[in-house]
Amino acid sequence: MAGSKHDDERAERAEREDTPPAPGPPRSAPEPAAPDAASSVTPPPARPRKGRRRRLASVVSVLGELLITAGVVMGLFVVYSLWWTNVLADRESAKQGDEMRHDWAREAPKGTPRAFDSEDGIGFLHVPAMDSGEVLVKKGTSTSALNNGIAGYYTDPVKSALPWDEKGNFSLAAHRDGHGARFHNIHKLKDGDPVVFETRDTWYIYKVFKTLPKTSKYNVDVLQPVPEESGKTKPGRYLTLTTCTPIYTSDFRYIVWAELDRTEKVDKERTPPRELS
Repeated sequence: MAGSKHDDERAERAEREDTPPAPGPPRSAPEPAAPDAASSVTPPPARPRKGRRRRLASVVSVLGELLITAGVVMGLFVVYSLWWTNVLADRESAKQGDEMRHDWAREAPKGTPRAFDSEDGIGFLHVPAMDSGEVLVKKGTSTSALNNGIAGYYTDPVKSALPWDEKGNFSLAAHRDGHGARFHNIHKLKDGDPVVFETRDTWYIYKVFKTLPKTSKYNVDVLQPVPEESGKTKPGRYLTLTTCTPIYTSDFRYIVWAELDRTEKVDKERTPPRELS
């Protein structure tokens, strides 16, 4: 009995050793140890220098583009002011000049004065030294009128005489730059140079006797019937040309004075005087 009992105990132990243990909850992986504060390495803060450089480069780039755009706009404005306005003014003045010559070609109504101030203009100015062709002359010196590529005779502050008047100062203004630039080469006029004014039936031939290269734009005395700054002291039949100076500005005025030398009747062929041949 005793041997049988020992045998049973040995059998139970062997059975327990052969039986696998019951499954339990899975073991979690060991957590890494926290780094030691003394030995941990903190990365340095990002340097902002490159960011500032990028922002500065962007500002410079934008500023450069704005300057280029401004330059292009200014260039286009110069082209418009000094070239395209001339094109438009040449077209308009040619159109108005043709209309006046067409009126001249028609038979004048009975009793019409030999020279008259029509709505189309009063005549054409010819100045060989300025090489500006024939310049239509109309009443008034407003900017809107002169922008059409014409010369205008003064109505104020000093009223202009007209070529057929017995005495007085026939005073004219025109642009020097842009809008036809009819008096652009006024500085080329010298004493003795001819200035011819053409009406429907008469050529008026003037001769330059004095220039005033620079004077105030408020100097209206140059327009007086007897312009004293020209050296004249007695009434006569004078011509005054006025325009802006220096070139491309309107700060001052350039003045040229001429005096009537003679007149010639216009023939059927409208043969110009020898000064224009």
